[in-house]
Amino acid sequence: MSGAALDAELGAAAALAGLPGMGPRRLRALVDRRTPGEAWAVATAGHAGRLRLALGAPDDVGPLARAWEAAARGVDPVGVLAAHHAAGVAVRTHPAVAVGPAAPAYPACLVEDPEPPAVLFTTGDLAILEGPRVAIVGTRRCTGTGGGMARELGRELSAAGVHIVSGLALGIDGAAHRGSLDARAGHPDAARPVGVVGSGLDVPYPSRHRDLWATVAGEGLLLSEAPLGAHPAGWRFPARNRIIAALAHVVVVVESHAVGGSLHTVHEAIRRDIDVMAVPGSVRSPAAAGVNQLLAEGCTPVRDASDVLVALGLRRGRRRAAADPRPVPSELEAAVLEAFDWEPATLEHLAVRTGLALPDLAVALERLVADGWVGTDGGWYERRATA
Repeated sequence: MSGAALDAELGAAAALAGLPGMGPRRLRALVDRRTPGEAWAVATAGHAGRLRLALGAPDDVGPLARAWEAAARGVDPVGVLAAHHAAGVAVRTHPAVAVGPAAPAYPACLVEDPEPPAVLFTTGDLAILEGPRVAIVGTRRCTGTGGGMARELGRELSAAGVHIVSGLALGIDGAAHRGSLDARAGHPDAARPVGVVGSGLDVPYPSRHRDLWATVAGEGLLLSEAPLGAHPAGWRFPARNRIIAALAHVVVVVESHAVGGSLHTVHEAIRRDIDVMAVPGSVRSPAAAGVNQLLAEGCTPVRDASDVLVALGLRRGRRRAAADPRPVPSELEAAVLEAFDWEPATLEHLAVRTGLALPDLAVALERLVADGWVGTDGGWYERRATA
């Protein structure tokens, strides 16, 4: 296949992925026994009957056929590919998609997956996926303790040579990736982070993680099934979660409510016979209801990074603890930290536990908050495992 023909097929694959409502199953059905160029012609012709046969859909696809025909007007697939290349985004197709032997490499760990992405968009170094990988997932509404634990695991596992896979979401995901980047700040040879996202690689979501996205893309690897310009949609995140699970050798859940996306990732991991581990949480914390249920059902508990390294079959000797950058607490401040016992507390609680006068306690807490040892929210204080 010539270079121009290859570009046309890759461009058609990227353009197909950008059609409205084009989920993974529809895309796989369209490129089954068709080249992407042929699939593009079928999908955008506005012919409901042909599209229904191509999708194997039992229902009326007339509205979908009209929507795709309208969306395709003025779209040049080769131009779509050029836009991705200009943005530093590679378009990768599964080996079963008829693009040709010269197509860009596809992640080997996804080739035999039961639901492999037909098309992937990536930026960064694909070779990262050749090393040991752990997915760290959990709730967006995490506690300070949970976020600190995720960051600690991300830092220590990365320092031990394990790549951290997560979804770059708020809460546990972002904390895990920040921990990985902490390790790289201290040890440039530490393992690199892998982010799997539910929007185009030029549409950071949530927007407050824009800088984190850019850093992960620059130091690690970002993957998405969505082309440039695709905005997040509810259906994209369960689809994203299956890829997070499929990329991991072990999935670790740090905090999860009784219902949530992280439990969908757990389900996808179990489908693939991938080990799931969980960090125990307080039985009084709603944010720990999901992980505690997983533990009750037999998941292996995680107390620290060494438990995960054992599950991976890595020798403990490979672990390198990254130095904590926070100032060492004074003797008084250390006593206040011990009084937390890793549970949220008010000023009054801490006064009773420490026996300190309120002015002295307030000064110590102010210093601990400033140095990153303690977080505060609405009159409650909580000890942080990491800054």
